[in-house]
Amino acid sequence: MSVLFRSLRHPWWRQQPQRVSLECKLLCSIPSKLLGGLEEPVDEPDHNLLRPLYMDAQATTPMDPRVLDAMLPYLINNYGNPHSRTHAYGWESEAAVEKARRQVADIIGAQPKEIIFTSGATESNNISVKGVGRFYAEKKKHIITTQTEHKCVLDSCRALEAEGFDITYLPVQRNGLVDLGQLEAAIRPDTSLVSVMTVNNEIGVVQPIAEIGAICRKKKVFLHTDAAQAVGKIPVDVNEMMVDLMSISGHKIYGPKGVGALYLRRRPRVRVEAIQSGGGQERGIRSGTVPTPLAVGLGAACEVAAKEMEYDHRHVSRLSDILVSLITSELTHVVRNGDPQRTYPGCVNLSFSAVEGESLLMAMKDVALSSGSACTSASLEPSYVLRAIGADEDLAHSSIRFGIGRFTSEEEVVYTAKKCIDEVKKLREMSPLWEMVQEGIDLKSIQWTQH
Repeated sequence: MSVLFRSLRHPWWRQQPQRVSLECKLLCSIPSKLLGGLEEPVDEPDHNLLRPLYMDAQATTPMDPRVLDAMLPYLINNYGNPHSRTHAYGWESEAAVEKARRQVADIIGAQPKEIIFTSGATESNNISVKGVGRFYAEKKKHIITTQTEHKCVLDSCRALEAEGFDITYLPVQRNGLVDLGQLEAAIRPDTSLVSVMTVNNEIGVVQPIAEIGAICRKKKVFLHTDAAQAVGKIPVDVNEMMVDLMSISGHKIYGPKGVGALYLRRRPRVRVEAIQSGGGQERGIRSGTVPTPLAVGLGAACEVAAKEMEYDHRHVSRLSDILVSLITSELTHVVRNGDPQRTYPGCVNLSFSAVEGESLLMAMKDVALSSGSACTSASLEPSYVLRAIGADEDLAHSSIRFGIGRFTSEEEVVYTAKKCIDEVKKLREMSPLWEMVQEGIDLKSIQWTQH
């Protein structure tokens, strides 16, 4: 077991975040004193300060120390460009990148040649939606997606709309799932692509991708799925699911930030138009030097996830059950958003009647939580995902997303649940709306007037 893995398993790593980085330096072969200091060194946080508990695993995950162990040699000694074919530095980096490509392919049942390294799921989604759309634009200019997709998919579709494409934004049912009959009916002769995410990043709903894949294959339409929240957490097989393009993110599966992958089926072949010009790396689909350390990190994260997926799922499911049962046993008028059966247990989205979500977040400042997607939570508008599933306006404003992951402990979950219960009770005591709810008054029936 590595030094870093032991450090992450012990509780002091939260109080002393820089201790891990100091132990990283011990593994480096170049003495730091020989490198000289920075002119303006970055201020390190006070290691005596207690950091918040981390319960936001859908936003990002801490890097698994085993992943960092795999990356370190390529950050320090093996720094060659993987595209340099004339010397050993390039050869060893190329070998490392190709190993990582195999590791990524293995976790989704693909062939290594079908894996394209990117900067993350956002870029993979852009290449998939815009790339397929533009390549087949002469004959097909219709794309289907859902109203609950990640913003980068929705915004890519809007960009294509500005280019003259026709986009169908399918509504979802109240449980967050796509209506398969409605999806099939929406496919037209000029439809080139259907894009539906595997696991929703806000409510954790798992879409029936295999059934959607069968429909698309029958209709001879390509299927893309954003699997950033699924790969490494639930079993995913591109052949069984009949997926043609799949987006993968490194930092969602305990790997490094800034790297992801795109699965692009070779048989039957899917063609995409590159959205970035350059040296033609990655089969000409994603030009630019592949960052060897990041690719190695993604590969290592996929290998670890593949080996530990079953254990991780049991661990996360148990903690999720504890969290929900503790909260719902003490609080009434709590709604879990999304389908209760078809869901990834690590993503728990709860709405608390008569409580403003942002107020609850501020009250629980010693727990790192989110009121929605980290990409859009800066907005005070209610979640567009919750609006799409038909959540009432007040409940959409009162939602909190709890993210449970590999390194979350039972003690952290119990503390979070008790803290949530206490703060919700305090906020409800101050809310005049709570009195109405207790009296059975339907808040939607009230006609509010201005004075």
